[in-house]
Amino acid sequence: MTEFRSGFVALVGRPNVGKSTLVNRILGRKVSITSSKPQTTRHRIAGVLTGPSTQLVLLDIPGFQKPRDALTSRMQRLVNETLTEVDSVLFMLNGAETVGGGDRFIARALSEARTPVVVAVNKVDLLSPEQAQARLETARSLADFHGAHLVSALEGAGVDGLVAELLALLPEGPEYFPAGVVTDQPEIRLVAEFIREKAIALTEQEVPHALAVEVLEFEPRIGRELVDIRAAIYVERDSQKPIVLGEDGARIKRIGSEARRDIERLLGTRVFLELVVKVRRHWRENTRMLDTLGL
Repeated sequence: MTEFRSGFVALVGRPNVGKSTLVNRILGRKVSITSSKPQTTRHRIAGVLTGPSTQLVLLDIPGFQKPRDALTSRMQRLVNETLTEVDSVLFMLNGAETVGGGDRFIARALSEARTPVVVAVNKVDLLSPEQAQARLETARSLADFHGAHLVSALEGAGVDGLVAELLALLPEGPEYFPAGVVTDQPEIRLVAEFIREKAIALTEQEVPHALAVEVLEFEPRIGRELVDIRAAIYVERDSQKPIVLGEDGARIKRIGSEARRDIERLLGTRVFLELVVKVRRHWRENTRMLDTLGL
């Protein structure tokens, strides 16, 4: 009988290196929201890839950062805790940028870990072959990694080889998630995240960092293939509320329209989505609010 191999792999790196995009690419579906803005990932999200004799659990976690408030302190603590629990680590670098002090700090921290570390240089679709090779050699020089790969999470280049190495590192273990399960995230949290993703994309300046979303109502409508969802978008200051609403409510309508398409694909049914914008001053420092939001 073929032994079953399974394990947990933490994806680490500076904010905006493409961890969530890579998880979605490997799974072939969207379980993590993506954005060009830092601090997009706030939770630990498990993406599950199950094969006939393997189960690879990818843990998409917040990027390494210096804590500045209660929210980012919790996010960094989550990163630190996760690294003590996994079977291996995937360290991602942004190939479109030169290696910086933050990358070196993470590499030094990972070099002390007892688990195997694989490094992946992402965004090679933006590089020439010569540039990509130079970035790879720089990545290899940061620490004694188990392996090093050039990948494009956006286009898929190099991803199959990376996954093959991660699978080869799996220890013998159980099937942690039933076949067919691709994430540990409940639908209601994914709905909130899809709304936040669109709000982040359509707002500017300081607003994306101050955004949070809570689903207030989630009810299938009796007698119809329709789900009624009501959600609140929280901001920290009165001046941010009209930015999210937009002129004559145009921006909030667009946020709702774009989010609804993703939510309907997730749920497999039509959705009636109502959004409201509320001010919660300094919510990133409010531990009770963070608990409510599951952060």
